[in-house]
Amino acid sequence: MTDPLSTLRNADEACRETEAAVAEHGEERVEAVADAHERATNLLDRYESRATGTGDFQAFVEFQGTFADLVENLPDDLPAREAFERAEDAIDKRRLNERDFEKARASLEPAATVAALLDERRAARERYRDARHSVSRKITELDERIAHLERLQELGDADLDAPTEELREPVETSDEAITDAFRAFKREASAREVVAFLAATERYPLVGFESPPDDLRDYLRESDAGSKSIPDLLEFARYSRSKLDHYVPNPDALKRTVATNETYLDRLDADPLTVGWPPAPADELRWWCEEAIRVADRFAPPDAVARLREVQRLTYEPTRFERLRTAAQARAELTDDERDRLARGAVEDELRRARERKAELADALSDRPER
Repeated sequence: MTDPLSTLRNADEACRETEAAVAEHGEERVEAVADAHERATNLLDRYESRATGTGDFQAFVEFQGTFADLVENLPDDLPAREAFERAEDAIDKRRLNERDFEKARASLEPAATVAALLDERRAARERYRDARHSVSRKITELDERIAHLERLQELGDADLDAPTEELREPVETSDEAITDAFRAFKREASAREVVAFLAATERYPLVGFESPPDDLRDYLRESDAGSKSIPDLLEFARYSRSKLDHYVPNPDALKRTVATNETYLDRLDADPLTVGWPPAPADELRWWCEEAIRVADRFAPPDAVARLREVQRLTYEPTRFERLRTAAQARAELTDDERDRLARGAVEDELRRARERKAELADALSDRPER
């Protein structure tokens, strides 16, 4: 695999060389050579078939005169001016053939070399920018690698004998209680109540319920079907229109609104109100619990809400909470291979090399500005 640092160094050197080559002649003078070379080449291409042999005598005279004027009007100090003069000498004959045109083109090669300097510099700068981008991308990859290794070290320092059940039991008990309560709420409450509840959760951004679609919200608020439970509405949406006519006054409106939002209604669960395992950091979880308790209190029985309060209480002992949490994360995240690497010091060595490599690449970038 190509080393991005070597590529950058080579691209930088090539860029400097092409810039020096242009600077040696002067950018304006190189542009003048490029313009003159293009005009001379165009003349050769345009007149070759007409001015050779016994062809168009007027074209022959016109060609020689135009080419001579081009050369005569070139600045005396123009780089590679002699190339244009030699090309003019090649066609300064009473009769021209194809080999004369070939000789004129060959004579212009030194001018073509000068004219190409601008394109070469442009290409070198593009390669240089690509090389810098590759180094920047590698630094980003190293940042991610370093963060991962630092995380492994943090987990490696965890107390794996810590009594994580002191944290896990209240978390799992809370999640189970809230999940059961929400299932009952979704099953027993009217769809209008559930959607109104979901709309109210918009005031609690830390609790991530998805807001109900506007068409569903309006339909359930205004239609008699809103008094039905969500399971009933989902079942109704699968009925034929003739059968559904016995249950709701406007079967088409129900099928149109409920069927198009079936996925949303079907997937509604208590996940936004569950803590999960391992839990979030103490300070983050504490504020989440504050909002989750207020939201859960709208539908859940007091004992389920009390479980959430117990989880929040644990966050007020942040030192112990984080010790147990880190131990839980270590047990959940560390593989046997990672534990072995940590024990052997391999993770520490990888981290040191990654940091050194990142510093090397960062220094290379700072020494080589954008062009």
